[in-house]
Amino acid sequence: MKLTTSTRPVTIAVSALIALGTLTACGTGEADAAAGPGSTASQEAAGAEEAATRTPSDVLASTAWETTGATDASGEEVALDDEDVRDFVGWAYFAADGTFTMYDLDDGPKMQGDWTVTEDGTTRHIVAKDDAGEVLFERDSDIVTLTDEEFTYRVFPDPEDTEAYVDIVHTPTDHEEPAAS
Repeated sequence: MKLTTSTRPVTIAVSALIALGTLTACGTGEADAAAGPGSTASQEAAGAEEAATRTPSDVLASTAWETTGATDASGEEVALDDEDVRDFVGWAYFAADGTFTMYDLDDGPKMQGDWTVTEDGTTRHIVAKDDAGEVLFERDSDIVTLTDEEFTYRVFPDPEDTEAYVDIVHTPTDHEEPAAS
């Protein structure tokens, strides 16, 4: 095929762009290879990939949690010793194997059992068990927030009235799990 003078500059420009793209891609790959697996860019990429593949269950099991606040349906703070809140206050430890233990803030045992979080991260289910493994009760809680910095779930003091609720706020803690007694 014979090129005319009117198409030749376009063909040359396209070829130049292709060549420039190839050189840029090669340069980026060489820079990444030179940076090595321990580079900041590699660490950031690995962290982003890990965060993208973590499930809500992974996030909940990634740390111990401390109850640090509560708010009502109006967004007002509710005291942790309020009758609608106090039973939910303490230290919570969710193990990756699907078991949990909870303690009051004085390290006294509250409950233990099994837990799950729905794949979409909207509901936590707990099955509280006694020391013999017998089921005491089961409870589903709507998850309001579940991030590395906060775990908040909603409780309804009167299950018949979903307009009145309290959000129980937890934040990560380095508090050691109390020893079994």
